[in-house]
Amino acid sequence: MFFLQLRMWLLMAVLFAIVYAIVAMVASSMGVNNFYFYLSFSFVLMFIQYLIGPKMVEWSMRVRYIKREDNSRLYAMVEDLTRRANLPMPRICVSPISLPNAFAFGRGVRDGRVCVTEGILRLLNDEELKAVLGHELTHIKSRDVLTITILSVIPMIMYRLAWHFLFYGGGRRNERGGNTALIGLAAFIFYFITNLLVLYASRIREYFADRGSVEMGNRPEALASALYKLVYGAARMDKSALKEAEGLKAFFLNDPSRAINEIRELSQLDLDGSGTIDPYELAAMRNKNLHLNFGDRLMESLSTHPNMLKRIKHLSELGR
Repeated sequence: MFFLQLRMWLLMAVLFAIVYAIVAMVASSMGVNNFYFYLSFSFVLMFIQYLIGPKMVEWSMRVRYIKREDNSRLYAMVEDLTRRANLPMPRICVSPISLPNAFAFGRGVRDGRVCVTEGILRLLNDEELKAVLGHELTHIKSRDVLTITILSVIPMIMYRLAWHFLFYGGGRRNERGGNTALIGLAAFIFYFITNLLVLYASRIREYFADRGSVEMGNRPEALASALYKLVYGAARMDKSALKEAEGLKAFFLNDPSRAINEIRELSQLDLDGSGTIDPYELAAMRNKNLHLNFGDRLMESLSTHPNMLKRIKHLSELGR
């Protein structure tokens, strides 16, 4: 846990050091007022996203908020987990889509919302579903939505600066002799780098949430089984079902668009062909050395979620 936290602190330090470097570079190459305009504009966009984000999620996923009498099984699970995590009771909702998954959203701990799809309610048993809910509640407890939203404004600033200098600077040399096109190119490179770092931050938060679910009392193999089933469930979906949730896959427990590729990786886990991962299979995973090829590493670096084999191996280490 300490090393995950250390990586997150170092990552945030690097991101804000990049921002400081860009501030110094841009301030010396253009009017400070213009720079502050782009900076302010980006933060305004982030604030608007923060305000209207929950409504956009509700609209795109067609969520329906439920009460205890609507689904006592689901309500009791969330109620028990929030008590263990010392959290305010979040609002619970169900999305009618068939893609099996779950996600958390909202503006903060007191505005937390947990959503499950109808597909996941049909697919998982009670223990697996509870492990998934523990993962999502950890996202709320850790304020991950707000953290990633704040970090995401950094690539946004870089992108707008690159766009301005590359397409509106005209390649002219300013009074200080600096080429605006070069500044735009540098901003674009920083945009690419910071975007990769934000994706890395998102992957770290997934490891945190997995650990948080286990710390709430859920067994690691229950969450591993849930992830395993979600991959196979997503792989069976047609492309139209996947496109329906494409814009929100960063919120999901796993990345449904990678399910086809992950099936090949996960085939080595279910040793008895039961369709689940038991404690013995998870323990066997703990002793394996993973060797990801370049393509796997590249796909992971461009994703909001960790490689699934690495993630399940991490869960196996939590079960010691």
